[in-house]
Amino acid sequence: MDNEKRKKLTLDSRMVFYPPEPGSMSISDPIYMASNFQYTEEIYNRVLDGARKEVNIYSRCGNPSEYKFEEQMIYIENGDSCLAVASGMAAIAITLFGLLKSGDHIVSDWTTYSTTHEFLDHRFTDFGVETTFVDSSNIEMVRQAIRPNTKAIYFETIANPTMKISDIEAIVKLGHDKGIIVICDNTFASPYVFRPLDWGVDIVVESATKFIGGHNDALGGVIVVKSKLLPPDIIEKIRWSTLTKLGGALSPFNAWLLLRGIQTLHVRVERMCSNAMILAKYLESHPKVQKVWYPGLPSHPQHEIARKLMPKFGAMLCFEISDERAAVRVLDGLELCTFGASLGGVRTTTQVPSTMAFLDVPPEQKKLMNIRDGMIRISAGLEDPQDLIADFEQALKKI
Repeated sequence: MDNEKRKKLTLDSRMVFYPPEPGSMSISDPIYMASNFQYTEEIYNRVLDGARKEVNIYSRCGNPSEYKFEEQMIYIENGDSCLAVASGMAAIAITLFGLLKSGDHIVSDWTTYSTTHEFLDHRFTDFGVETTFVDSSNIEMVRQAIRPNTKAIYFETIANPTMKISDIEAIVKLGHDKGIIVICDNTFASPYVFRPLDWGVDIVVESATKFIGGHNDALGGVIVVKSKLLPPDIIEKIRWSTLTKLGGALSPFNAWLLLRGIQTLHVRVERMCSNAMILAKYLESHPKVQKVWYPGLPSHPQHEIARKLMPKFGAMLCFEISDERAAVRVLDGLELCTFGASLGGVRTTTQVPSTMAFLDVPPEQKKLMNIRDGMIRISAGLEDPQDLIADFEQALKKI
């Protein structure tokens, strides 16, 4: 099947299908566990002529297993080019280092993953890039934060952990009218729930560790581009100017695991979204639960925007009980669900964001982000939903 026919496939079929390995015709790709590759005079000359991506040199610069994963991500994100890296944070850092320079300015939502926020607020300032933090669901606040030297607007499709959703169409129009690149972290949604490039976003970054890999056994990140504001070769420029210097290469084995994960992404996330909705409705009716945040509920403040953007509402939800100690007791009392870090795996995973993912964020910043001490974050897995409800029911009785 040629590339044009592949582009006409439905998303579900794109995730399952990719061409067999040339030569062997294997329907499962080999793992190229090589750190370096042998030169010939022809390869040597091609490298000198600038064809570095077309030959294999050294796996910090690229590897056939990585390239196959990148190719597949381009098809499921409807992108033009892709760079796979070692983690989601590597994708964010490499993107920003590759695009911005000292004296530039970026507008970012203030409710982002804590490490992203710390990177923008502290580490990136050391390199002369200033960030203004806003509520990206308030388009006027975004507009007012833009300066003559603003080069990018950054936000999360579904914000971690509050499930906030921004009006992406409005942000894209605002940014593009002013020649500003729009960058979106799509980790909480996954490409099955939402594809930002289809809505005009220039760059989507994602932690492939989460839903794409889906089995809690591989680290990885992706940067996918489709933009009229950026040069067509921007990904290769970032590869050679930034990735190779920072060293955040994706390992061949992780690339293979993530490529395998793509093939079941649609069926996994479909079930996870269903479980998340069932859990959200159950928790919203529970007397010990003060509030539930899930885009699929009419009570969610951006529910109508979510309905416009997304055919599903994601596998992530958050709810609030009395306080942090009560939250810990509930999660420690779970028997089926996992109490731990990360998300997007086949098992339902829970955490207390305020003292786990956002532990190092000052209290005043957490308040601005709407991260509360009694919040519990859930990444819905593949279990039977009635078993999940029973597990939360018995755990909530412990408080």
